[in-house]
Parts: sequence; structure tokens; C-alpha cells
Amino acid sequence: MQPRLPRKAKRVATKDSRLTRAGVSGYNKPKRTPDHPTKSHVVVAKDGDQVKTIRFGQQGVSGSPEGTARNKSFKARHADNIAKGKMSAAYWADKVKW
Repeated sequence: MQPRLPRKAKRVATKDSRLTRAGVSGYNKPKRTPDHPTKSHVVVAKDGDQVKTIRFGQQGVSGSPEGTARNKSFKARHADNIAKGKMSAAYWADKVKW
């Protein structure tokens, strides 16, 4: 009779509490927040090992179609912050709403 070898422990992936709290399905996946008093969307942004919960967008306001004066004004006004990348609210507002 051979000695019994210990079973390998299964690695259980734990979901980040920030994802659960924000109610999103994964990193960098924005979600509407219709019940939030001021912000219209939330995303848990991840860039490398940095993770940050970002709320963005004004509740009740929609973006404008590409090429309109309102759309161009938003992009010009927030260009510096949009260029900062995934860890800025302006980046997500530009990507999702505008």
C-alpha cells in the first residue's frame, strides 16, 4: 500500500472588495449608477498594480454626438485630464459619455 499524498490546495481567486462595493463585473468596466445622487457612472480602474474607484459624469446629462460643438468643447476643455489615461474621471467620461 502506497502512502497517500496530500492533495494540492486549490487556489481560490478572491474578488476585490472594491469591485463588489462598486457593483461592477471587473476592472475597467464602467457601469451606470442611476441611484447615485450626483454621478452617473462608476468604474474600478486598474493600471498596472494601481487600483482606484472612480465616479464620473453628471447625473441626468447625456453627451453629444461626435463632431457637434458641445462635443468638441468638452474634449478641448478636458484634453489635459483625458490624456492622463485610465486613472482619471475625464478619460472615462470621454470614453463612455462623449
